[in-house]
Amino acid sequence: MAALLERTAYSYREDPAVPDFDDSGQIAVMDGDCALCSWGARTIAKLDNAGTFRICPAQSKTGDALVRHYGLDPMDPETWLFIEDGQAWSGMEAIIRIGERLGGVARLATLLRVLPRGLREWIYRRIAHNRYRFGKADMCATPDDNLRRRLMT
Repeated sequence: MAALLERTAYSYREDPAVPDFDDSGQIAVMDGDCALCSWGARTIAKLDNAGTFRICPAQSKTGDALVRHYGLDPMDPETWLFIEDGQAWSGMEAIIRIGERLGGVARLATLLRVLPRGLREWIYRRIAHNRYRFGKADMCATPDDNLRRRLMT
C-alpha cells in the first residue's frame, strides 16, 4: 500500500482538484463496487446513531480527488480512507478509528490494536486484494434512506 502523504488538517480545502464538500463530520472513502465495502458502508450507516458519518465512493469525483490528494491511487485495491477533523488515516487504522467513533459493537475493531501494526496492515492488504471474492455490489444502487443520506458524490 502506498504511504499516506502527511498533510496538515483540512489541506484538501486548498487543493483545487478537490471539490467543495461538507466536511463537518467523519468521511469514509471506499470502493463503491466492492461487496465487502458496501457491507461496511451499510454497517456504518446503521450504527451511526449521531448521523455524522458520510460515505464517499472512491470512484466518485470527490472520492477520487481526496484519495489522490493523500497520495493514494483510487484504483489500488488497498485504498481506503477515513477523514475526521481534517486528518486522514488509511488501511486498518482507518477501520479501527471508524469502529472507535461508532461505538457499541463496532468498538471491537479496536482489539486489532493488540496486533503489531505491520501484521494488521498485512491482514488488511490480504483482504483488500481479495475483496472481489466476496462479490461485487454497487453501494449506490438502491441504497436505503439511511445510506442515501450519507452518500457523497
